Amino acid sequence: MSIESAEFSKEYDPLERILTEDELQDLVEKEGAPVAVTYTTQDFDVAGLVSRLQRESMLIPQFGGTDGRITTAGFQRGFVWTKAQMDRFIESLLLGYPVPGIFLIRQTDNRMLVLDGQQRLVTLRHFYDGLHNGKEFTLNNVGDEFAGLSYKTLDENLKFKLDDSFLQGTIVIADGSAEVDDAIYQIFERLNSGGTQLTPHEIRVALYAGPLIDHLETLNQDAAWRELYGKKSVRIRDQELIMRILALYLGAPDYTKPLKGFLNKFAAEHRSVTAPVVQAGKLFAEASGALARHVGPEALRRPGGNTPNVAQSEAIFVGTMRALSAGNIAKDLAHRVAGLKLDPEFVSATTRFTADKDSTHSRLELATKALSE
Repeated sequence: MSIESAEFSKEYDPLERILTEDELQDLVEKEGAPVAVTYTTQDFDVAGLVSRLQRESMLIPQFGGTDGRITTAGFQRGFVWTKAQMDRFIESLLLGYPVPGIFLIRQTDNRMLVLDGQQRLVTLRHFYDGLHNGKEFTLNNVGDEFAGLSYKTLDENLKFKLDDSFLQGTIVIADGSAEVDDAIYQIFERLNSGGTQLTPHEIRVALYAGPLIDHLETLNQDAAWRELYGKKSVRIRDQELIMRILALYLGAPDYTKPLKGFLNKFAAEHRSVTAPVVQAGKLFAEASGALARHVGPEALRRPGGNTPNVAQSEAIFVGTMRALSAGNIAKDLAHRVAGLKLDPEFVSATTRFTADKDSTHSRLELATKALSE
């Protein structure tokens, strides 16, 4: 994904950096015919871009944000550029080198959202503001000509050159419809290659940013859930698993492939956190507590496994939530879960073709039956 696809910092688990086989499959899974969109191109001078960011006529959507000014699809990810990458980007502009363009969305209120280009735009704003991470932003990882300079200390000629440098922008026109939002999701999927490739859920959390994503993150911090799942996922796979559990608990009969389409529809329908989602969230927390007390982290793992098996986890959670809702949760929960994990039919439905409709329905029904009295 252009030069923004920086590596995660070294503190992250290397296994978190790469997409799983299921995530790769989900990204390429066909999802109907997207509608056409209207777009234009425009050259933006750097000084003008910084001014737009400062007066907030151009916004960078933030993870889990509930910014009321954002009414259509936007994308962001955490700022991942190193200081060296930021320095070299500014140096490229000062040298007059070509740089990649940015993708924007024009909302119906004419405010523009950044679809792709966050790293470059944040770097520009920090350099012009003179601060990064609470420290003076000076160029350090550059040639001797620019070393030690800040925007304030650039000579007049260099300031003019930087101000007049330009980035080409591709502007997608949003009309507020679900169809165009879906097309925007697919646009970013097609930009999403190379470097640190994004997961379907990392795209989803910004496309549907708002109360639902905030609610999922609140559930993600539940102590019993954290005991079951383990350390937080920097790729928010734990949050996506919660969404899958809630979506299947509320809408399993309507599940069809592709999974990303099913979850995107759920996110759109419940973006404002509907009453059914609130109730399902309470059952999720209750199920987390029951499984943590009686089974432990192995409830989410295949025998001998170190990380949660997603298909197994969602089935055991949905089965537990259904049993709790019906008031007939099994008293010997640990024994029931252990037996379910050895059931050949359940093993097959949680390890082979897990996104298929038949496999999904099969494991949910098997878990519901096994975990109920």
